[in-house]
Order: sequence, then structure tokens, then C-alpha cells
Amino acid sequence: MATDYDAPRKSEDDSNESIEALKAARNNPQPGSADTEDADNPGFELGGADLSNVELDVVVLPPQDDEFTCMNCFLVKHRSQLAEEGPNGPLCKDCAA
Repeated sequence: MATDYDAPRKSEDDSNESIEALKAARNNPQPGSADTEDADNPGFELGGADLSNVELDVVVLPPQDDEFTCMNCFLVKHRSQLAEEGPNGPLCKDCAA
């Protein structure tokens, strides 16, 4: 028997829901749904470790004489990775390719 895949599919569950029920469900999202989670910053569990009062000390080094910052990818690279010094600044070999 041939199946028309372009035909709309309806099940018994689809026919039982009214438009009003769908609108109410859209306006009242369930707590803990995927919409409440920030997709760009997902929450990670740390296995029970409470790190809320831990401070991280980071030492930021100034640019070294043998380093440059690529103006395309903004990564700090060694001078051996310098491809060209363009009008906008230095480019690394990866970005110049």
C-alpha cells in the first residue's frame, strides 16, 4: 500500500485537544521545561562540591616580545605563526590561508 508522506498526519490525541487548551498551555509553561534553561550557559553539576566561596587567582601576563595578537581570530600567537602584517594589523598563518 502506498503512503502519502505529504498528507497531514492526525492522531486521536491531536483531535482531542482544543485550540483554547493549546493556547493555555503555551501561555503557562511548565516549571523545569527546556525554555527556562539558558541554552548559551547550561548549568553543570560539580558532583556535590560546593565551590561558591572559592576564589580563583589568575595571573595575567603582559604581551611578550615574541608574541602577537591576530586581528582576525584574536588569539595570541608566537611570532613564528605570523603570516603578514596587514593594514588592519597582524594575521596568523591559519587566518591568512
